[in-house]
Amino acid sequence: MRKEKLNNYHYFSTTPLEKLFAAFHSSSQGLRNDQIEQAREKYDSNQLAYHKKNSWLIEIIKAYITPFTVVLMLLGILSFISDYQLAAPKDRDLSSVIIIAIMVIVSGTMSLIQSVKSTKAVDRLQSMVKITATVCRDQQFSELPVGELVVGDLVKLSAGDLIPADLRLLQAKDLFVSQSALTGESYPVEKQAAANSASEQDPAMYSNLLLMGSNVVSGTATAIVIKTGSATFFGDIAQELTRKPAKTNFETGIQKTSWLLIRFMAIMAPLVIIINGLAKGNWGESFLFGLSIAVGLTPEMLPMIVTTNLVKGAAAMAKKGTIVKNINSIQNFGAIDVLCSDKTGTLTEDKIVLKNSYNCEGEADQRVLKHAYLNSRYQTGLKNLLDEAVILAAQSQKLTPSFESYQKVDELPFDFERRRMSVVVKDQTGKTQMITKGAIEELLAVSAFADLHGQIMPLTADVKANILEKVKQLNQQGMRVVGVAQKTNPQAASVLSIKDECELVLIGYLAFLDPPKKTARQALSSLKRRGVSLKLLTGDNQSVTKSVCQQLGLTEQRIISGPAVAAANEAELPKLVENYDVFVKLTPQQKSQIIRTLRKNNHTVGFMGDGINDTPAMKAADVGISVDTAVDIAKESADVILLDKDLKVLEQGILLGRKTFGNIMKYIKITASSNFGNMLSMLLASIFLPFLPMLPLQILLLNLIYDLSCVSVPWDRMDSEYLIKPKKWTTNTISKFMLWFGPTSSIFDITTFLAMYFIICPAITGGSFQSLAPDQQAIFMLLFHTAWFVESLWTQTLVLHALRTPKVPFIQSTAAPALTVVTSLGIAVGTFLPMSPLGDKLQLTSLPPAFWLLLGLTLFAYLLLVTVVKHFYLNKYRELL
Repeated sequence: MRKEKLNNYHYFSTTPLEKLFAAFHSSSQGLRNDQIEQAREKYDSNQLAYHKKNSWLIEIIKAYITPFTVVLMLLGILSFISDYQLAAPKDRDLSSVIIIAIMVIVSGTMSLIQSVKSTKAVDRLQSMVKITATVCRDQQFSELPVGELVVGDLVKLSAGDLIPADLRLLQAKDLFVSQSALTGESYPVEKQAAANSASEQDPAMYSNLLLMGSNVVSGTATAIVIKTGSATFFGDIAQELTRKPAKTNFETGIQKTSWLLIRFMAIMAPLVIIINGLAKGNWGESFLFGLSIAVGLTPEMLPMIVTTNLVKGAAAMAKKGTIVKNINSIQNFGAIDVLCSDKTGTLTEDKIVLKNSYNCEGEADQRVLKHAYLNSRYQTGLKNLLDEAVILAAQSQKLTPSFESYQKVDELPFDFERRRMSVVVKDQTGKTQMITKGAIEELLAVSAFADLHGQIMPLTADVKANILEKVKQLNQQGMRVVGVAQKTNPQAASVLSIKDECELVLIGYLAFLDPPKKTARQALSSLKRRGVSLKLLTGDNQSVTKSVCQQLGLTEQRIISGPAVAAANEAELPKLVENYDVFVKLTPQQKSQIIRTLRKNNHTVGFMGDGINDTPAMKAADVGISVDTAVDIAKESADVILLDKDLKVLEQGILLGRKTFGNIMKYIKITASSNFGNMLSMLLASIFLPFLPMLPLQILLLNLIYDLSCVSVPWDRMDSEYLIKPKKWTTNTISKFMLWFGPTSSIFDITTFLAMYFIICPAITGGSFQSLAPDQQAIFMLLFHTAWFVESLWTQTLVLHALRTPKVPFIQSTAAPALTVVTSLGIAVGTFLPMSPLGDKLQLTSLPPAFWLLLGLTLFAYLLLVTVVKHFYLNKYRELL
């Protein structure tokens, strides 16, 4: 945080309240209603805009303006000019323009519909967040939405309240605040109205300041608003979320693929125009044919197919209790090969439990727990997680009934200077006893005796050293140790003071643990099998983290601390993040730095967090993951929100992501290679054919039927073997796939050309093309165009089934029913179209029996060759899709 801001917080902490009231035109009675607007105009609004929601216009533009639809629109304009504007009145034809327009409208509309659906879960989530604050205006307290607060307002707080803005305390009683969302510190801190004198580097350390984003655990307070909205400490972090995030692996892949296909089109279409123009001399016809080639190479349904795949994946995850806010993160889930997470709540239960109570000899002793229970049971201040663990343990061991007759006499609340708290209780005989519980080092400092073997003995240096050694061993096992001491019949028990915390008898210590989740070990093993490595990024210390790793079977993990990370230079950091798997005592900035470095190392990174201090790291990751119990800003910055903070849920998301990615790549690779093969066939045919191999309108119609058949691809299944490893988007594999399988289809296109041109068409028309009269030549071309139209549709559709799996199609792996039905309908429509009344308008005709025999042989040979080529392709590149 900038130095001037730190100084600013120091000013607010140390300035007398009278001066603050004067500066904000406020008072101990709060603001008057007539001062509110003035304050709102002068200072920031108390609204945090994590991101701006796109307007309907922007959503429409994003749906319809993609690289492919822009290309189609340009082609449509050129087609309109050549087919209508420049054509003679009798030759004007808008069929091509209409088909291109249908393609653009269908693709854009379906993308828009799916995009709107994907935002509904986010809107439902945000509508549930309605936070109010108790505010004093015109000397009356009332509940107001936190967004209406202004600087100078007086706010009343009690247990459970969120801190609605940055505040300076006026009054506080037993006030404990959780700042874990801001600082990562899991234990609540005490706040008081007295001012700090020292300047703190962290605004959260000022004991009389409350920061937006924290919450009241216990106690009550009245405070004045000193900062609102983006001016708050919370707002500084929120500003990070308004910055445009770096493009993810998925978004970069889509963009690169789009431009790869456009480059192919930019090369092929002009070549076809030039070759046809030179060979046939009709440049106008060649230009229209070239435009159709360009359309044929354009997978205009790509945006819709991608969006449908992602939304379908989001719907599947929603059924498993996961809200997907950013649908692009579905594919990124599948690509994750490094998952970064804090251990708390993900690997551990996020619930403190008392493992055991030990006497001064280091032996388990229930008497220590009994004393600790009296301390925790009868204190009136904050019962923190440790107290709750003590009470629960005593109840489970049925120790509590015998202590219900005790009476509390007095107490000394916990504070962070003493790091201990004391309670004086009286039993039925009238005996009083002060029981003190706190940090072991602090208790040793105020203890003069130790209970050893049932006798009160002097606390010698050797006894201290022995106790500290045993405590160290417990720390190394990941446990937090708290000491317990007592003093019988303290003097002036009714007016207890800190001075009475002296010459105590140390009776033992308690060992607490945040235990690993029962499912964590199995989930980690499963993730490892799926090719996902885990890196722990935690603010906790090395001993605790190392212990958790050992209990989870992560015995070979190398550990490094935040200071060591900070000391690494830019050249060392990329190697450091690869060599280490556990990072301890990290700052939020270091977490995001590690994630950015991993991404630069070509990893796809997921980060799981739930606090404000996690949001920079979540923003830096390819996939930001949070939970429904997280703070609002963490949920807002996340791509995915889990209803259960469990690695097993993440594994399910990863598998869904890989399935989604597979179906996207299935469409892109197979469609691109088929289109490339068709266009290559047309290029070659243009060299020796005295006429166009297919009319422009027929090319557009063929492309439309095939693309509509592909709408069912998102519903297809993926082979289980495909889901084993992470899937990354690599554009060069698409070009390799095109160059292998595109020419394979061209072989059979050329075979069909030769058979139709030299055998079937001459047999029906009575001679070769050059020897025929013009009317017979028209029939010749009609038969040829129809034959290639039907053959092309059959081969292009069936190869979708052949290349959707590395296995033998139809035998070892079958498509989902939706894909089978829709592609079959596409083939049926294309096959019967020439025989329908529309056949004449499309210049298509019925085909002779000889063609159907040729088609059967061609399809069999084609699928056989594709299977052989697929085998060699898999041997070379190890992966098909």
